[in-house]
Parts: sequence; C-alpha cells; structure tokens
Amino acid sequence: MTKKFYKMHGIGNDYIYFDAFGGMPENPSQISIRLSDRHKSIGGDGVIFVTKSGVADGGMRIFNADGSEGKMCGNGVRCVGKFLYEIKGVRKDILRVQTLSGIKTLRLKTKGGTVEELTVDMGKAEFEPKKIPALLEGDKAVGIPLEIDGKEFAVTLVSMGNPHCVTFVSDFDSLDLQGIGKKFEFCELFPERINTEFVKAIAKNEIAMRVWERGSGETLACGTGACAAAVASVLNGYCEIDQDILVHLRGGDLIVRYTNDAVFMTGGAEFAFSGEIEL
Repeated sequence: MTKKFYKMHGIGNDYIYFDAFGGMPENPSQISIRLSDRHKSIGGDGVIFVTKSGVADGGMRIFNADGSEGKMCGNGVRCVGKFLYEIKGVRKDILRVQTLSGIKTLRLKTKGGTVEELTVDMGKAEFEPKKIPALLEGDKAVGIPLEIDGKEFAVTLVSMGNPHCVTFVSDFDSLDLQGIGKKFEFCELFPERINTEFVKAIAKNEIAMRVWERGSGETLACGTGACAAAVASVLNGYCEIDQDILVHLRGGDLIVRYTNDAVFMTGGAEFAFSGEIEL
C-alpha cells in the first residue's frame, strides 16, 4: 500500500504525518520504527496519524521512534492543527484536537490561508507522583533529591499529559545527555519511564533547556517538556506565575504561560516536505 506522508516539525521536533481519516493502518508501531530511521528511511522523532474524531475537529495518535505510543506531544499537536487547517480544510480560528490525554484547544494565527502560529491550551499541570506516575508518596515532588549514576540531582516532577522530570543544572552545554538521559528514562522510580528536561535559568522569565525524550532520545525540542520546564521554574522560584516565559530549546523558542487554571504554549508549525512511501 502506497501512502502519502507529510514531514512536519515544530521548532525542529520532527514527525512524519499521515492522513488517517479513513482509519488507522495495521501495526502503527512497526511503521514508526521503520520510517523514523534517519539513515534508511524518511527519518523523524516518530510518526503521527491525524484521525477523525467524534468529539473534536480531529484526533492524533503518536508513535515514538522506538514504536511506543505517546499520549501527548506539544509540538506535534500544533502541527496537527496546521494539518487540519491547511490539508483537511478545517478553516477555523479555534480548533479542538482529541489526544490520549484529552481534548486540546488551539488558537490559530493565520495569514493568506497559512497557519503562522498556534497557542495551545495544554490543560492543568499534574503534580501528584502517583499520577505522573512515580513511586513516591505525597501530593507534590518539587526539588527533591534523586541519585542518578552516583550523582545527586534536585528534581521536580510534572505531568503535562506526558510524564516529565525537570532538573536545573549548571553544566548545561557540556552535559553528557546521551549517557545521563537513559539513566533517568529507565530509573526504577518511573514505572512508565520518564522524559527529562535539563534546565538553565538565564534571566527573569527566561530559561534554556535540553530534553531527553523517552523512546526518542535527545530531540531538538519538546512542547510538553517546555511546559513542564516552565512550570518547574515557577515552582522553584526562577520564573513568575501568569507571565510569559521564554523557553530556548535547541530547535528554537517557545512561549509558555503557567496560570492557576492551565498552561498555554505558543509556537510555530512548519511543513518540511511531502512524498509517497510503501507501508
């Protein structure tokens, strides 16, 4: 079966997108593993299928490069909004996208029929360790000590539909993320593995981060990770609540605002190229 694909990215967080309004293919996990290979196939951080939804304008199913299914992807949901508007012709300034972590509302900024920027209501941040999930007691884990590979880190746990572990580091640029990222991901404290953000506070309401995503490794950007990093920065006193926080990632910048009611993320979404491939 030959299918058309669209390569899209949100500040470098690249996925391969398929129109799945007609139904999901068999073995989507294996498709993601095969197509995500950057040397022998299209290459990407995974595959996203844009689907029909009975309760929203569209839906999304996310499969990481290792074939595992994700519940949410912040950069991916912005690209799905652009896909729905430009490819599927859902011409609305406000779109609703169904994900495995709930329905996300997107506000679109458009020009000449093209989506230039999107703001996503990511919902409330979750802090209870059991809901992250993490094998800890209590209502919240903020700045708690965690020993990884013989070194102690102060970590803050946040779920934005995906589980995140945020830690503030001084050796930001020289950090061996390939080595330490895997140790965090497979730490026995996290039964479903974990995404980890290594964050550096730069100025008031301005941070930089590197991210290790479970199932994908280090990526250029992570939308839910940027939200988690911004929330953790407020909780640890580096940034202010209900203010725009500028988050620098390897692939570009996002604006995150953490309020008592929700977390809002603003950024772009880009088409890279399209083509056809046998599945």
